[in-house]
Parts: sequence; structure tokens; C-alpha cells
Amino acid sequence: MTTAEKQFPFNQSFVWYPSDEVIERSRLRRFMERHNLPDLDALMEKSTTDIAWFWEAVLDDLGIEFYEPYTQIVDLSAGVPWAQWCVGGKMNIVHNCLDKWMDTPTQNRVAIRWEGEEGVTRILSYRDLFRAVNKMANALRAAGFGKGDAIGLYMPMTPEIVIALLAIAKIGGVILPLFSGFGPSAIATRLNDADAKALFVADGVYRRGKTIKMKPVADEALADVPSVEKVIVFPRLSIETPLTPGRDVLWDDFIAGQSAAAPTERTAAEDLLMIIYTSGTTGRPKGAVHTHCGFPIKGAQDMAHGFDIQAFDTMFWMSDMGWMMGPWEVFGTLILGATMMLFDGAPNYPDVDRVWDLVEKHGVTCLGLAPTFARAIMPYGDEPVKKHDLSSLRAFGSTGEAWNPDPWLWLFNTVGGGKIPIINYSGGTEISGGIVLGNMLTPAKPCAFSGPPPGMAADVVDEFGEPVRGAVGELVVKQPWIGMTRGFWKDPDRYLESYWNKLPNIWVHGDFAAIDDDGMWYILGRSDDTIKVAGKRVGPAEVESILVSHPAVAEAAAIGVPDEMKGQVVVAFAVLHGNVAPSEELRAELKALVAKEMGKPLAPKDIRFVDAIPQTRNAKVMRRVIKAAYLGKPAGDLSALVNPEAVEGIKSAR
Repeated sequence: MTTAEKQFPFNQSFVWYPSDEVIERSRLRRFMERHNLPDLDALMEKSTTDIAWFWEAVLDDLGIEFYEPYTQIVDLSAGVPWAQWCVGGKMNIVHNCLDKWMDTPTQNRVAIRWEGEEGVTRILSYRDLFRAVNKMANALRAAGFGKGDAIGLYMPMTPEIVIALLAIAKIGGVILPLFSGFGPSAIATRLNDADAKALFVADGVYRRGKTIKMKPVADEALADVPSVEKVIVFPRLSIETPLTPGRDVLWDDFIAGQSAAAPTERTAAEDLLMIIYTSGTTGRPKGAVHTHCGFPIKGAQDMAHGFDIQAFDTMFWMSDMGWMMGPWEVFGTLILGATMMLFDGAPNYPDVDRVWDLVEKHGVTCLGLAPTFARAIMPYGDEPVKKHDLSSLRAFGSTGEAWNPDPWLWLFNTVGGGKIPIINYSGGTEISGGIVLGNMLTPAKPCAFSGPPPGMAADVVDEFGEPVRGAVGELVVKQPWIGMTRGFWKDPDRYLESYWNKLPNIWVHGDFAAIDDDGMWYILGRSDDTIKVAGKRVGPAEVESILVSHPAVAEAAAIGVPDEMKGQVVVAFAVLHGNVAPSEELRAELKALVAKEMGKPLAPKDIRFVDAIPQTRNAKVMRRVIKAAYLGKPAGDLSALVNPEAVEGIKSAR
């Protein structure tokens, strides 16, 4: 048995099975029946060998409406990396999110449930949202903005950020989502790269009872962004905020007098909809390019086939609009006629049960979280969970990083009562959703994925591109899909180098993965984070999983550092639970634990204790930053970090 098999626990027993009721209500089941496919294996085979049939079937299943029909569902004439979809078709995704629901019963359903950290709540129906988006679209047009103009979003998760996002798309503009925790340099870099013409910003946010100003950060950034002509300021805190004459305008003043009716721009299906920036290891961030018929369609399909979201569901994914899961939740729920739940605040303030309170209060049926949240909340015990009625929940969603067994089982058993599936989800911004995903028809194992969602021709291969089973390999995709990024903004060569140049016409995602004897899939971390000790390849997540299994360790990160004799050795960083003090005895105990589980040659050379692990806004461990800090090298782009102060902690750790 390999170390990976020990830690991710391959070939363990299934712990969840779908009930007859779950199967009966499943959208995925109905999709298979509609197309006379006997089971999921048959669907996977057909969806990945006849991609034109499948994505056309998805468009039909989602009820996507076109102003003018497409002449070809997919065109590969420019090469697989540059696939074009819905060729010749005219459609605007906002029509499919809002316009088409008007004068139907859906217009009176709840589109948005929102709660702020201070406890204020709001509810918007589909009709409310439609009218608000129209007013903002009219205001943007009156200010001179239109098709092709890039407009930034630097706001917290309030209904206004959804209104702004949809209004930009409605006029044919280009959405630029920005993480609400960005500093001036990160904002300026992205706005300049996209030649942004306007920016939506809030005056500030509440975080842990304190007010954090956002407008001054934006002002500092905009000093270096000459292309921005207008700044629309939403008074989230209603605090005094300096306005630059001629450029800045308050939200209510901007939309004053505007009609609640507005035409939707008849964009081409492949017109640019959104650029979502992801951090690169070095140099400027990568701008993933997405179109009207791309990102929203893939997101809604995953939401329907994986999470089984239907019109009566309320999805709450703990996210920021600057992370792809923010736009994913907006587009997916609205296309499906469901409800999105937004929360603008810290998930453990004023107490550790805040998320469970939100689930109970707003009737959340699908809760999306990162494993980091479960690890952080688990030490507080079961009582914060048990004091709330969580009977509305039907499913958990999880993404952002790999699980380890203890927190997975805690979420499943303590929060879910052993009855609610954890739908594991992994892919990325460039994917528009998942390469691997759980579903409501397949039994679940701890930490595992059911497999690729329909339409994703994923595989696990060795360095030569040959499939491997029962061993660790590279995660790849062998067919294009409708949500695939249309490249990196202004950087086609970087796009090809990142995904396409390793194996001919195969997307190499950069993750290690494995498939067990029951066909369950596991993501084992980034392949570029691989540690090679004396020729033995080790995934950092394997080491980390062992460390966090120790009762003293809350979080961990492992890196490979150069060694003259072994090529590389393992160095690990551990965050201890609050009641545990660092000691040489504990360090030795943790080293011995890893050595016992993985073998003495793979034991860490050093384990250092830190207060925090550098992580992105979607809870991914930034190992390349940790490695650079440890080695005293430039750390590269840090704009995606939610805790940049943790980098100094790595440097000074002993």
C-alpha cells in the first residue's frame, strides 16, 4: 500500500448512499431518462465521445434561449485549445437569468436572500432583481458605457454586487470581479490589464464588528488607472466618503430617475462576458477569458447535475465575488430559477455558530464551504452545531483544497447527522467549474469525488499520457468543454504553456489525482508542488494530512526544499490548536508520526510552528509562497492572499 493509499483513504467503505427519495427527485436521473441512457456510465461514455450532442442537450435541459440560433454547437477548426461554441448564435446570459422569467411564476420567487454581519437582512424576488438591474443598466448606458467596456467590481457580498454584475452583462460589458480584500496594487494591475472604464466600489465593510474602509483603497489604486472614467459608490456603511468631482457618484444618485425597463444587448454567444484574474507564480496575474455561452452554462450544469439544485433550493456558498465561486453561484442559481444566499461578514462572528444560524434562519438547502472552515470550527465541539435546526440542508458542497478524513467525517456525522452527502468539487477558474465532482446518485466515501461530471473527459495519466489506476498521476481532460476558458487575456502563449503544451491536445490541469478500485477519485494537490526525496515522489497533501491527524495540529503545509544528497527534503509548517504550546517534544513527535506513516526516508527534515498558513481567498494553501519565504527568495504575486502577514511568520518561524 502506498503512502497516498494510507492517507486519502483509498478503498475505504462507502458512508453515504442515496435514498429512493433523493434518486426520485434527481435532475441527473431525469436527464438520463430523457435521453434513454440506462445509467451514469452510459451518460459519461456518450457525453465525452459525442461532445456536440451532449452540450446541445445541456443547453436544452437548462432552457437556454437564443435571440438567433447557432449554426454549429462546436467549432474545432482553430485547434482544440481554441474551441468555439454556439457558433453564429446570439444570446445574452442575463436574458436567461432574469428576462425570460418575467411574466411567469418564477418572477415572484426569491432570487436573493442576504444577511450582513450586523444582522440586517434583505430579500429580493426575481422581479425585484430584474427591475434593479434594468435601472443600473440604463444608468450605465446614460453614462456612456456599452458593449465591450470592462467594468470592475470591488464590493462585499451584498445584493448590489449582483445587481452591478448583471447590469454590466446586460449592456454587453465585461465583468471584472475583484476580491474585496485586495490592496491598491492588485486592483490597479487588474483594472489596467483590462483597460477598465468604470468601477463599482463600496464605502466599506463590517468585519468582526469593525469597519474597514474600501473606497480609500480604491482611490489609491485609481491614481494609477487613467482609463477609469466613472466610480459608482455603494454606501454599505453609510460613512462619510470623499468623492472625486466628475468621476465619483453615489449609487442612488447614479440610478436616480432611471426606468425599470431596459433592453438587453443582443450579444454573440461567444462575446466576452467576464475576465476573472487568478494569481500566477510570477509576473502579472492571469486573466481567464469567459463568454456568455461558456462560464454560466458550465456552472449551471454542474449545479444541476452535481448538486441537484432545483427551483425550490437555496444555495449558500461561502465566497467572495473575486473568487470564481461568487459569479458561479449568481449565474447558476438564476439560470435554474433557484435562490442564492449571500452573507457579508466573518463566518465565525459574533460566535462560532454564525454559519449554522444562517442555515437555520434562511432555510439553506445546499451549503458550500472549504475544508479549512471545517478544520477551524471543529475544535469548538458539537454544541454550536446542535443548538440549531439544520433540517433544511440536503447537501454540502466543498471546494478549494483537499480534505483529510477527520474534518470530513466531522462535517458528515456531526453537522449532517450521517445523512447529508458532501458533494466534493474540484476544477478552477479556467474550467468554469469542476473537472471532478460528486453527485446525488453515487454513494460517497470520505474525501473522495464520484468522478468527472458529465461532459468532462477527465483521466489520470502518467508522464507519457497513459492512464493509471491505483496510483498517483496527473489530472487531465481529453476533450474540450463549453466552459473552458477562451484563453488568457492578452496572453495566448501563456495559456498554451499552462495547459496544452505538455501532451498534444490534452488539457493538463496541474493536479495530482488517483482513482481507487471502486472508481472513486481523489485530488492530491498541485503537481507543481510535488516533493521528490531521493527519487521518491511525495504529494505535500499526504504529509499535511498526517500532521493534521495529530490532536495538537489545526493546519499544516509541507514543501520540498533543495538538499545536496537527496535532491529535496520535506519541511513542514504547523498551526497548533489554541491550547497547545510549541515544544521540541511535540516537534519530535510529529516527525516520528510522519516517518511511521510514510517511511523514514520521507520524514520531514524540519517542522516549524507558525500562527497561520498563507492561503488564498478560497482557502488554497500557497505553497510556492511558503517555499519562497523559507528560502529567502522573492515571493511573487501575493495579491490573492487573505493573510499576507502569514508570510512574515513563515520567514521568522523556528
